[in-house]
Formats: sequence, structure tokens, C-alpha cells
Amino acid sequence: MPHRRLAALPLVLLATATLAAGCAIEISPDSKIPTPFSVAPTPSASAGVPKYVCTAAYKILTDGAVSLAEGLTASGDRQRQRLHDSLTDMATKLTAEAARTPDVPLQEALTAVAADLTAGAQQADPKAYVNGGFQVVGQKLDPACDKV
Repeated sequence: MPHRRLAALPLVLLATATLAAGCAIEISPDSKIPTPFSVAPTPSASAGVPKYVCTAAYKILTDGAVSLAEGLTASGDRQRQRLHDSLTDMATKLTAEAARTPDVPLQEALTAVAADLTAGAQQADPKAYVNGGFQVVGQKLDPACDKV
């Protein structure tokens, strides 16, 4: 009997972890618990506020990384086009976020990241940029976002 219990334990733990992975934890706005990151859409009244612009920018880069990973599964011209489109889309969205914020250092950081992404998209082989410069492009936002 003990062997069956020991064999069932990993299955129970795996099932629990799988179920927990799909759960969301809600924290009351009045709570004193700090939330690490919000992927909620920016409330329209908060558009342009640096704190929300930084959150939106990091989300754009995160979603873009997922899109780039999907693009890497293709090959040849199709891969190049998908990577180009993903990088261009991220650059366009970051440029729009830059236009919404009155914070000059944040505007400059967003513009620099957008320019970097655009340059990466225009390379003959965007995959080289994805495997190189894209890995650290978000760090250009850190100094501006750490201050807000």
C-alpha cells in the first residue's frame, strides 16, 4: 500500500500545480500588499501617466517577445517577414506611448527603444537582432521607469 501512495503523490502535486497555474489572485485596491506588475489595460484617465506608460511599454515588449518566438518557428522569407512585422508593431506601439507621456526622459527612452526595434526590423536578417540586440533592448527603459 505505501508504494501506491508514494506513486500517487507526484500525480496529485502535478495536478495541483497545473490547476493553480490557471488561477488568478485578486488583490483589493485597499490592500497594503504591493502588486509586482499589472497587465491590466491602462485606464483611459491614466493614459500618459509615466507609471502606466512604463507598464504598457513592458507589456508591449513582453507580448512582442511572444510574437517573435512564434515567428522563429517559421523559416526563410516567411520567418523574416514575421519577425519584421513583430518588431515594427512593437516600435509603432512604443512610439504611440511616447507621444502620450509628458515625461521627457521617458519619452526619450521609449523613442530610443522604438528606433532600436525599427533598425532591427530593417536588417536583412532580423533573426540576428532577435537573438542579439532584442535581448537587452528593454533595459533602455529601466533608468526612466525606475524614476517614476
